[in-house]
Amino acid sequence: MNDKQNLNLEELGDANSGAKGSEAGLEAVYDVPVTVKAVLGTTAMNISQLLKLGRGAVVELDRKVGDAIDVYVNDRLVARGEVVIVDDKLGVTMTEIVKSST
Repeated sequence: MNDKQNLNLEELGDANSGAKGSEAGLEAVYDVPVTVKAVLGTTAMNISQLLKLGRGAVVELDRKVGDAIDVYVNDRLVARGEVVIVDDKLGVTMTEIVKSST
């Protein structure tokens, strides 16, 4: 993706500084549930291959070690990030906000 489609997190923070007035308008949507997915990678396989998988099977994904993972909100790509460990749980540090093309 080119720089016009991506927004750095620092730029987002600068753009939102002093936006207290707009926060009041967003309060109406604070309780709206959304689905957030962090996708490590994808692969395609036949059902026959899927059925042969057992404990300890390794499924090769389309990403390399160190590649950013994609963060989706309601099936829309919104960010990329890195996997982190927080109190023995996996988390995501967002490193890039992906600006919508629509």
